Amino acid sequence: MPSESVPPAMEAIRLWTGVECPNAAGRRSLDDLPALIAEFEALRGTLVFEDEPSSFESALRAEAEPGA
Repeated sequence: MPSESVPPAMEAIRLWTGVECPNAAGRRSLDDLPALIAEFEALRGTLVFEDEPSSFESALRAEAEPGA
């Protein structure tokens, strides 16, 4: 049974891209969207940028000349 958020999601996709939902599998995959959004919302405020060093900074440090 599709969730109540599927028709609005299908309409948003159509408005933004001009593409209609192509098939039943595409419509079913939209059923996962509310749970995915809820998982991201649960993380709000718990992660900060500094929790993991940026790969750019790590690459700079790895390539730095010795003594520079």
